[in-house]
Amino acid sequence: MDYWNQGLGTLSEAVLCRLADMLDNVQCGWRQLASIVTEEPQFRCSEREVTSCSLQVLSAKGSPGRYLLALLADKSCTLSYLSQYLTKMGHTEAANYLTNTVRSMTEQIVITEQPQPERVQEGQTLTLTCKATGPPGLEYQWFKGKDEVQGGNRCELVLSSVGSAHAGHYICRMNCGETCVFSQWAKVSVVSSDRDSTGFAPSLVSGLRIIHQPRSQTVSEGETLYLECSAEANPPPQYQWFHNQEPIKMANKAFLKVPCVNTADRGSYRCRVYNLYHEEWSDEVHVNIGPSSFLESFWALSIFDNDNHSFINQISDCCNPCLRCLCATDKVALLLGNMNYQHHRQLRAPMADVHELTNLLRQLDFKVVSLLDLNRQEMHSAVTEFLLLLDRGVYGLLYFAGHGYENYGNSFMVPIDAPASYTSEHCLWVQDILQRMQERQTGLNVFLLDMCRKRNPNDDVIPQPGPLRVTANIVFGYATCVDAEAYEVNEDDLSNGIFISFLKRRLLEDEKVTVMLDRVAEDMGRCEITRGRQALELRSNLSERRALTDRIQAPDCSVTATTRNLQWAIAHVIPDSQCLKFDCGVKVQLGFAAEFSNIMIIYTRILETPKDIVSCSAQLSNFSEGPEVDLKLTNQESLRDAGSLLLTMDNLLTPEVPRLFTRLCALQRLKTDLSFTVCLQYRYSNLDEEIQERRTVSVGKPLVSKLNLHEPRLPRSFSASSSSDLHTFSIPESSSFCDDLVGNFMACEVSSAGSASTSWSYYSQSGELSAPSSSRRENLPEENESPEYLAPDVSQPPVASKSLPHYSVDELDLKFSNMPNFHSF
Repeated sequence: MDYWNQGLGTLSEAVLCRLADMLDNVQCGWRQLASIVTEEPQFRCSEREVTSCSLQVLSAKGSPGRYLLALLADKSCTLSYLSQYLTKMGHTEAANYLTNTVRSMTEQIVITEQPQPERVQEGQTLTLTCKATGPPGLEYQWFKGKDEVQGGNRCELVLSSVGSAHAGHYICRMNCGETCVFSQWAKVSVVSSDRDSTGFAPSLVSGLRIIHQPRSQTVSEGETLYLECSAEANPPPQYQWFHNQEPIKMANKAFLKVPCVNTADRGSYRCRVYNLYHEEWSDEVHVNIGPSSFLESFWALSIFDNDNHSFINQISDCCNPCLRCLCATDKVALLLGNMNYQHHRQLRAPMADVHELTNLLRQLDFKVVSLLDLNRQEMHSAVTEFLLLLDRGVYGLLYFAGHGYENYGNSFMVPIDAPASYTSEHCLWVQDILQRMQERQTGLNVFLLDMCRKRNPNDDVIPQPGPLRVTANIVFGYATCVDAEAYEVNEDDLSNGIFISFLKRRLLEDEKVTVMLDRVAEDMGRCEITRGRQALELRSNLSERRALTDRIQAPDCSVTATTRNLQWAIAHVIPDSQCLKFDCGVKVQLGFAAEFSNIMIIYTRILETPKDIVSCSAQLSNFSEGPEVDLKLTNQESLRDAGSLLLTMDNLLTPEVPRLFTRLCALQRLKTDLSFTVCLQYRYSNLDEEIQERRTVSVGKPLVSKLNLHEPRLPRSFSASSSSDLHTFSIPESSSFCDDLVGNFMACEVSSAGSASTSWSYYSQSGELSAPSSSRRENLPEENESPEYLAPDVSQPPVASKSLPHYSVDELDLKFSNMPNFHSF
């Protein structure tokens, strides 16, 4: 691999901080670097960015050099360019340090000889050997358990006059610069001189005594977990290992070895030691699984053969992925649908597609964020906030419906403000999002791209993505093949994309994700209207049987789940229903419902009218700047007239009581609290003229407007270095979630039926957090109407979608020859 052509994001945080320390000076530092990089236009820093760098000194831990490196990494600056700039500006120290670091990355350390388990009698000399090849300056370091062995800095570790204190597990670390590898563990057993040649005492006193306890430890994913519990007993002891209070099959020896651990192997371990007369339990130890790029998942047990002094590997039944219970620590989905493009053909299907997919994913217990019609800045910010909801073991799903293209294997999603001749600079790069999702150590990454994949002739740039981790948990479902178009079907008032028309029939199946998508592809292939024109393409490296239907198992750290629930809930708070009492005695109710995460419905109804008032109506006007409000569609008598074709709230409300509906779009552009005027018009029985009363109402920042998606986020690489760590219950400054965390938490509490979205009941009536319900449900309108306002005869939940019928798509009487109802994305 040519590391010089990799981006700055491939460097570790320690290396970047070391370079930043060298650049934080006046004579030859970050300002000179910011000036010299302007030779390449794509790396040029604006005055605002340079000012942001200089302002870092106001923070106790701020570093202008580190911030500049983050900016350059976000502009895809390679290590080769950075080395040239450092050399040209005369910063020899930083240039040499970068060169040595890349050199150590290029030359891999390969172990050629592993240390082996040894049994030695007291007083003898023991030699452990570990050899490796690698870059010049390779260093060795021996450890006994977690303690460094004094003088153990060579490939051979010599232990003279071995005693009982030398018994234990040894490991060797080989390192060069920032790169290091570890050998396998080697167990050293010391046999007392009063024992016979077999290594065992001629006799033991009656009883049972544990002489070696297991130890708590942290193991990286992909490495080997080794636990030991040995005992003396007469009769001889037997062993049974337990993981999280459950017995492990075939783990009935003094040693437990689990190669290639993953997050399922974390938790508590202990061993039951027993014989015919006695029983003892070992200490309970906790095993934490740290991050790694290797996620092959199987479970193996190793048994030590005392006769042959060797390990016998046995693969238990639980190594079979089909027999293991795979689960997610949480499920999060970001659904983006772009229709109303400013410089390109309008689309119709994304609204219905996003709505229907939201229905289905919520039945699978996904936390869904659904957004329509985003510009580039809003899409970038939405993805950044989406990443904050991801964490170790979380299933992440990204769906996009809209215009798109693919160049040289890289997919790009087109925002609504893209110019006529757009390039990758104006779009969102899907492969970059994947890399950022991997940094969150997700359990499953699913991308469903419902867009065209034609090549963009205006874009001849070949982007260079950073190295992707080998995680074997990535699934790409493309609605169409390379260099082909994706189509939508117009049916009555709504449109559906071809992809969703077939996907919605399979999504709830309890099958591996790839199997489910394969069946969707087969269904599309059998349909006459899609055969030869649009075919689903599946790309995956998923090695486990992970399905979207997998259950959610809360992580060990309850704070992690609590924080994620809070982050999601902040973006889905809708205002409380309000009752306004005017001077004339009229009472007007205001209700609110979420159609999408950035689209809200406001309805008004007259609750109470004095007897001497013969006519009365309440209308909304003078909305805050930001959201899109079509005045022609405000204060309408039905949701359909207000521009909403998806909700069925009309069926939930009492038909004889008149009400007016107003639909607010693009809430992500709301910069201040949402306010509007309620204009009450009424007439007394003894007067001919109408009288008006006005009341200004402010409802805060509902739904996704709290996230301030219109504001730029910090560069990706800088955010990664300081990103949210849910295990430590911290929220990054780059996220608008940090706007008074306690205040937002209180704002999300529910004291009645209408404070937060009803689709996810994380907040109980007392305002405390509670676990999400696992029951599958319809996607009811996220509406805060109290039960007393519902129609008395409503007993069944409404069908919250209206799109293509659910009968076979093969039966639709649609043809491509007459294509006014078929449009490509």
